[in-house]
Amino acid sequence: MRLGRRLELELLAVPQAVAALRQTVRQHFGKECVDVQLCVSELLSNVILHLGEGTPVTLRVSGADGGLTRVEVTDPDPGAIPVPARAADYDESGRGLALLDAVSLRWGVVRGEDSKTVWCELGDA
Repeated sequence: MRLGRRLELELLAVPQAVAALRQTVRQHFGKECVDVQLCVSELLSNVILHLGEGTPVTLRVSGADGGLTRVEVTDPDPGAIPVPARAADYDESGRGLALLDAVSLRWGVVRGEDSKTVWCELGDA
């Protein structure tokens, strides 16, 4: 899936924003983009869980080199680096980065002086 139009939003990471953000992404691109919606949900949920509700974030979804779609979430904590967890069968959390890894071609973290950006790239769906 090649999403040609860039979407950039500044928002507060709160639980109500997760579903609203999925819908905003779908409406912006005018079609179902399930993997992109999953990635934005997981990245925003990680900010809520690990940095706290109300953390200011910037979301970007855009086309990337090679026909890829890139999703980025920037938050103000360069020290809180996401690390994939090993969730047991009955754990209710700990699978977000595993899901991100499963649907994306690659993902990573770019640390800045006073922020970090967690990103992933997706190919055609």
